[in-house]
Amino acid sequence: MKATLLAAALAAPLLGLTLAGPAAATRTTGSYTSLTVFGDSLVDAGNIFALTGGRTPSPSAGYFQGRFTNGYDYTDLLSVDLFGRPTLASLLGGRNFAFGGARIVDNGDAVPDLSRQIDLYEAALGQTADRNGLYVLNAGGNDVFGAIAGTIGGADPQSYLRDAAGQYAASVQRLNDLGVRNILITDFPVATAGAINSQANGFLDAALGNLSLASDTTLFRFSFTDFFNQLSVDPGRFGLPALDLTTTCQAAGAAAIASGCAGYFSFDGTHPTAAVQRAAYQEMNRQFALAVPEPASWMLMLTGFALVGMAARRRGRLVPRPA
Repeated sequence: MKATLLAAALAAPLLGLTLAGPAAATRTTGSYTSLTVFGDSLVDAGNIFALTGGRTPSPSAGYFQGRFTNGYDYTDLLSVDLFGRPTLASLLGGRNFAFGGARIVDNGDAVPDLSRQIDLYEAALGQTADRNGLYVLNAGGNDVFGAIAGTIGGADPQSYLRDAAGQYAASVQRLNDLGVRNILITDFPVATAGAINSQANGFLDAALGNLSLASDTTLFRFSFTDFFNQLSVDPGRFGLPALDLTTTCQAAGAAAIASGCAGYFSFDGTHPTAAVQRAAYQEMNRQFALAVPEPASWMLMLTGFALVGMAARRRGRLVPRPA
């Protein structure tokens, strides 16, 4: 029954959802014309919140507008820079198809995992993908958690993570084959998983190296693992105060939440605070500005996105650009 109700809830909003039309798909301007997001709770803009009638993630626990942290995530900040508004959950008619709890490998529960999210996008699309749009894939954390906890159906953790990495890379290929030409993929982003997370990312590197993308497809890669490692050593480099890496903002209490979780790395033990999300976004911008000179006439428009660990067929730009 739960799965049936969820299926109905997922299908209903698609009737009124119109994604990028043919004009957007054939534009040749330099500006990104849309932002589409797939993934898990790091980038869920309110799909789980909508499915649970506003109960999860709970606003009374400090969660912000359906996000799994106390503010906007990095895709929201990118969307604000590109279009003047945060991302909107797909169940509310938007282009953010991420669901909290989603994995790369389908585990048979009611939450749409990565492949199912792309299915939902295709069902809503009904036409050519937006060639000038930017598509974000942010998944893998729950697969790493599952491998650690043993909730992977009895599979060997190493084999499971190799499969997850292969499916993650296959999602890039699938989007490419749909006509998508600008793709950002993050690594397996579990800050505290150590060797098992590194192993998963090694599998991902190998899988991404075997893709066959169109010559005009740009694949951007961002390493949360590298960012988290650098942040833990020198938060001041990213404009943050000394961070408590063990106590969560929620555990610190209402006063800490009211202060914006200043000085805390984790909001709830699983998700980084909004300040850390913003620092990641700003670091992306900083990295990009170092890599690409900014013409004086673009200064007010280049709000874009930096890249860590870029792997691409050509060096692309992940920023709003003059049309």
